[in-house]
Amino acid sequence: YRFSGHPVVVTDAMQNWTAQQVFDFRFLKTLYQQLPQAQQSQGCQLTATNSGFTNLGEVFNGSSYKRSSEPWHIGWRNCDERASAILRKHYGHPYFLPPGTRDRNSLEWIYLGSPGYRETLHIEAANRPSWQAQLKGSKTWFLHPPPECYYQCEPLEITVAPGDIIVVDSTRWHRESAVVSQDLSIAVEAQFDFT
Repeated sequence: YRFSGHPVVVTDAMQNWTAQQVFDFRFLKTLYQQLPQAQQSQGCQLTATNSGFTNLGEVFNGSSYKRSSEPWHIGWRNCDERASAILRKHYGHPYFLPPGTRDRNSLEWIYLGSPGYRETLHIEAANRPSWQAQLKGSKTWFLHPPPECYYQCEPLEITVAPGDIIVVDSTRWHRESAVVSQDLSIAVEAQFDFT
């Protein structure tokens, strides 16, 4: 599957990670409250749908992640080196990626989604494939082929559970996802390349 562009789910790639046990809203809130400058890092992107949040500080300075009565989703690019060093103690480079990709991981993102949230179909602004590790909750991915393959390629529906890593070439597949568990969804994502 390495160069095929086919999405793949790896079910055993987090066996040596502690992120599944450690990462929850309280852990992330404590980490980012201890590093207030990480909440406002310049150049770090934040996407916040139906949450009312405008920056990462607002996410973690509230008393609860249940701020909105509507299902919501937030994602942020983790570009604070101190926060990244602490977070990466709990997860690492997926074993199924060649070692040469280790130094090329970029745009590391963390995603939180409330039960019932469904994102709309979109094209990732990425020029490389990505892996996303589902740490908490379950999510269903709806993958649609690009227009040039519309009549030959079938759309895919894939549900990932805690412990699964999905690999998707976002340059080939348009995607949407939905949080299908009753728990908060927490996932980590990074892009990679094979060159």
